[in-house]
Amino acid sequence: MKKKVVLAFSGGLDTSFCVKYLSEEKGYEVHTAIANTGGFSKEELAKIAERAEALGAASHATLDIEQEYYEKSIKYMVFGNVLRNGTYPISVSSERIFQAIAIIEYAKKIGADYVAHGSTGAGNDQVRFDMTFEVLAPEIGIITPTRDMTLTREYEINYLRERGFVADFTKLEYSINKGLWGTSIGGKETLHSEQTLPEEAYPSQVTASGEESLKIGFTEGEISSVNGTEYSDKVEAIRAVEAIASRYGIGRDMHIGDTIIGIKGRVGFEAAAPILIIAAHKMLEKHTLTKWQQYWKDQVGTWYGMFLHEAQYLEPVMRDIEAMLLSSQRNVTGTVEITLRPYSYTLVGVDSTFDLMKTDFGEYGEVNKAWTADDIKGFTKILGNQIKIYHNVQKRNEK
Repeated sequence: MKKKVVLAFSGGLDTSFCVKYLSEEKGYEVHTAIANTGGFSKEELAKIAERAEALGAASHATLDIEQEYYEKSIKYMVFGNVLRNGTYPISVSSERIFQAIAIIEYAKKIGADYVAHGSTGAGNDQVRFDMTFEVLAPEIGIITPTRDMTLTREYEINYLRERGFVADFTKLEYSINKGLWGTSIGGKETLHSEQTLPEEAYPSQVTASGEESLKIGFTEGEISSVNGTEYSDKVEAIRAVEAIASRYGIGRDMHIGDTIIGIKGRVGFEAAAPILIIAAHKMLEKHTLTKWQQYWKDQVGTWYGMFLHEAQYLEPVMRDIEAMLLSSQRNVTGTVEITLRPYSYTLVGVDSTFDLMKTDFGEYGEVNKAWTADDIKGFTKILGNQIKIYHNVQKRNEK
């Protein structure tokens, strides 16, 4: 009886090769599955299913996990204002863990003996997939032909052609991975520290001119409205922001960071919705959170983003961080106005009933209402005591 393998299938060259190789060379019963976190259209998913069937997969499954991805990842990345190295909203890389979870759960569901993926040995995804598989199903073996065999694109294409499968596997000049929380772009320029991506490399071209006002509403930290339209489906709210802002070329940048395997990595990205949502959310928090809430949120948000990027999502401390982030959002409700223009944006202001600026205590730089001039004189004298003592001792020892 044939051993059963579930292959994480994207429909690209590597995973297409894996279907044929594992079924015809190794004799496995190959079941393909794609976990959609929002990066594929219905038409694209249908074409991927057709390709799996044409390659001879025993079955193909489309696992729709958009809502799960939002609820278990994006929501907390917004709460934590997560930008890796202050730049990258952990776009496609944050999806991989949830795709791996969905794939391994599906493998367990159909009683697979093995699970396979097409990651290479030079990137982060191999770790994200392997670690998730090993933690959630140590009894299921892992097969990685692309990583374990030294193969060229030409070899894989010829291998498929010789077995009767012909498709357009033309290597595009730029490698593009599109997702709900942003799109990563790799190309010859990203391999050189002194270069950046040209305009034509970005999937979303600038089609808007002038200025446009965008209003993003939040309810307890979660996006809830866009330009006055309420959204119960947060995924659709993100898409609404993306549709408006991507026309201005907003959210483009280059991320340079440390990979899980220890080498430096460089990738371009465009993420109009994530960048604007995080910027608006952070501004709203400045108005509605105390300084110590903001300080400690920044600390745990940085750790949350780092752990998520480095395949540590299943580490229990992540649930503890999520609990803290969730608790911090109880007053983060209001609307933020943003002015959009080609390649840039301006945060205009905030409207919130929890705005800590709107108090009867005083107006900054204008008038004090809750304290007197003598109160400030005494407060300043006591506040400076520690510093006065230090400088007094320094002068005494200099004599």
